Amino acid sequence: MTTPSTPSTAMPDASAPTGADLVDHARTDSAAGLDDLLLAVGRLTAADLAGPSPLEGWTRGHVLSHVAGLGAAMAGQAQAAGRGEVVPVYASPEARTALIEAGAGRTVAEHLAALSAVRDDLARAWPQAGSQLWDAPSGYRGGPLSGCVLAWWREVRIHSVDALQGTAQEVGYDTWDDALCTHLRDFLAVRLPAGVTVGDVAGDPRDVTVWLAGRVPATPLPGDVPELGPWPSATPAR
Repeated sequence: MTTPSTPSTAMPDASAPTGADLVDHARTDSAAGLDDLLLAVGRLTAADLAGPSPLEGWTRGHVLSHVAGLGAAMAGQAQAAGRGEVVPVYASPEARTALIEAGAGRTVAEHLAALSAVRDDLARAWPQAGSQLWDAPSGYRGGPLSGCVLAWWREVRIHSVDALQGTAQEVGYDTWDDALCTHLRDFLAVRLPAGVTVGDVAGDPRDVTVWLAGRVPATPLPGDVPELGPWPSATPAR
């Protein structure tokens, strides 16, 4: 198994970073997560890539293709913000699907090349900590550029677990640090039925976070759990 760059066994709490500190942490931890993923992908086999992921209808290659495609799209958001422009994250839902399918059959070397290019592009494109550019408008959810780095942070850490599950490089949900778990619980609370809050769901906080993300927690949540709604859309309802 790979060793996460910032392992944690503590539960999310109120001491997690917020505001500009959260954005800076997301930028740093997402970069570390991508480095960890690159290291693990380099040790996968062709059979690993072709094998099924936990995501219905997707191989591990599909997951990695999605990560690379989204990373490139988020680098594009940062580049556009730097030019004072707002562009869509993807041209269309169909274009997003086609991009994932086109990259799903890559070889290990090709996945590494795509992910390495994303790493380099994001390192150049993201603003530095405290930059006013984080408040610039973006094409993601009609919000600021800071929302893009938070989305990338969520995706690279969550999908790293998805892509490596069932391989010799498998990592667990302990690679989601306290700050990410707290952020995920806030972001995904909209999946709960009306009148139900995250605090109403019994169980270990990390297991609740994993469940909210639509994954299977290490320990089943006790009692009856409500049915979750869809993942928050990249385009919020108007």
